[in-house]
Amino acid sequence: MSTFKRLLAYAKPHRNYWPVYLLLSILGLAFSLVNFALFKPLLVVVFDPDTLRVVESRPEFQMSLDYFNDIFQYYLSTVMSSYGVLRGLLFVCIMLVIFTFLAGVIKYLSQRVIVRVRVTIMQRIREDLFRKISSLHIGYFTDKRKGDILSSISNDVTEVQNSVANSFHVIFRDPLQVLGFLAALIYMSPKLTVITLITLPVSAFIITRITRSLRKGAIDTQMYIGRILSQFEEAISGSRIIKAFNAQKYVRRSFSETNEAHKSSSKKMFYRQEMASPFSEFMGISIAVAILFFAGFMHISGQLGMDLPSLMIYIAFYWKVLEPAKSISNTYAMIQRGLVSGERIFAILDEPVAIVKAENPLRIHSFEKSIEFKEVSFKYGNEPVLKGISFTIEKGKMVALVGPSGAGKTTLVDLIPRYYDVTSGSIELDGKDIREYAPRDLIGLMGIVTQEAILFNDTVFNNITFGQESVKREDVFAAAKIANAHDFIMQMENGYETNIGDRGGKLSGGQRQRIAIARAVLKNPPILILDEATSALDTESERLVQEALTNLMKNRTSIVIAHRLSTIQHADEIIVLKDGEIAETGDHNTLIKQKGLYSHLCKLQTFE
Repeated sequence: MSTFKRLLAYAKPHRNYWPVYLLLSILGLAFSLVNFALFKPLLVVVFDPDTLRVVESRPEFQMSLDYFNDIFQYYLSTVMSSYGVLRGLLFVCIMLVIFTFLAGVIKYLSQRVIVRVRVTIMQRIREDLFRKISSLHIGYFTDKRKGDILSSISNDVTEVQNSVANSFHVIFRDPLQVLGFLAALIYMSPKLTVITLITLPVSAFIITRITRSLRKGAIDTQMYIGRILSQFEEAISGSRIIKAFNAQKYVRRSFSETNEAHKSSSKKMFYRQEMASPFSEFMGISIAVAILFFAGFMHISGQLGMDLPSLMIYIAFYWKVLEPAKSISNTYAMIQRGLVSGERIFAILDEPVAIVKAENPLRIHSFEKSIEFKEVSFKYGNEPVLKGISFTIEKGKMVALVGPSGAGKTTLVDLIPRYYDVTSGSIELDGKDIREYAPRDLIGLMGIVTQEAILFNDTVFNNITFGQESVKREDVFAAAKIANAHDFIMQMENGYETNIGDRGGKLSGGQRQRIAIARAVLKNPPILILDEATSALDTESERLVQEALTNLMKNRTSIVIAHRLSTIQHADEIIVLKDGEIAETGDHNTLIKQKGLYSHLCKLQTFE
């Protein structure tokens, strides 16, 4: 129930929808009652006009069914006495058409309200999901399947908007219809209606028991949908590797197994869901037969007090009671699926934010002194990655991090912009713990180029200016020239306005990396973090970009991760990491003389 309330909250303020929908539901019920009631005089006029009740004087207004019945009979009597039976029949038909049209207009207007609710819920949930996902720490995405997240954004949101919007029928329209037509049945024949009141709860109870089993099926189905989307995403992003290893058969078999499991789970769930509809129809026919039997019995014994047209209208009213009852049972089944989807959405929205903003964050707009690591340790879960790291990066210095794969180099630099927070110890910038600064200001001091160039499906220009506004084109050109990217950009079809495809797929690895470097150059930050920034470049491009980066890093603080040790020989300090600890520190010449791990790594590479 708490999940349902949270989902309904996305339709706030409710006054924009519920009062209007309630009013339209009442009007719709009134027109439906009138439409069915008009069939009785229609039948009487056609088959037995002599028995038509004549009302000679116009009745005085009063809020009752008898008044509306009498006023209609008055006008019908007047038309038939003045113009004949055929005109009376035409009058009834015209009134039936008018009220049917009005009922259709009311239904359309009520559906417009439902549409507004659905699209509003969809928009607000997706906004909250996107806001939450964009604020979650990096580690969350390494633990979760992408397919599960994508499934929540697409399938789960769709399930929720449909189920919550349809619940308006359950809350307002359908109960009103049940009560309205049930009141009409009681008005026409209290004795017959008692039978309906006895049998309806029985069928409703059985249908409820059927729909309860839908919840588990919905959980399994949504889980398999997440796996399917993950496999699709992996098949697209890993298409080169799949083909390179002739693994098409393997991934297809894996997908088929998941797809088959989803089919089996969906089949069971839909079987149960579809069972509610035919069962309710069976119960409806059974009750109708019982009503006809008792109506026949009462007619034979002289207790019915109802002619044939009235009995036909009574049966029609009974079917109008069954329709919303059937709708309620079907909507309940859909709501069960929607609640499962809602729980998956709230599992993301309720994920605790690992990177917590200080209550009164300090503002910072410049870097003045140093970055200091004090006994910094970090764990992924229970696995230690960094252990008691301590060192200082002075302003304007270039510090290089080297070491074998898995030593913790990338994790260490990820702590500086607070992609993760330290497990113990602290990182201080200008004498203050970085956790005390406003995260936006902290990251604003840094330019970051990662080992994998992260580009977006947009133009070259927008990728270079990413995250910045009101940038001059000449500044973009200058940044691209520093990154040795301007020439190849100008040779592209539309120059800087060329779309580079998903993840920059239309570019070579070296071109992607140079655009990423141009993006960092344009930001012009006081602190540069380069994680293998030249790893994807050919020898010539590497030389040109390295020269540009060397000029760029003058009078800046730079933290560089490098496997190619030739690119960091001139670093002010080289920190050698091994198994999450500092093994050696010093400049290039000092470390070579020590003949330790750094010297060993240098021997494995060729220096020009």
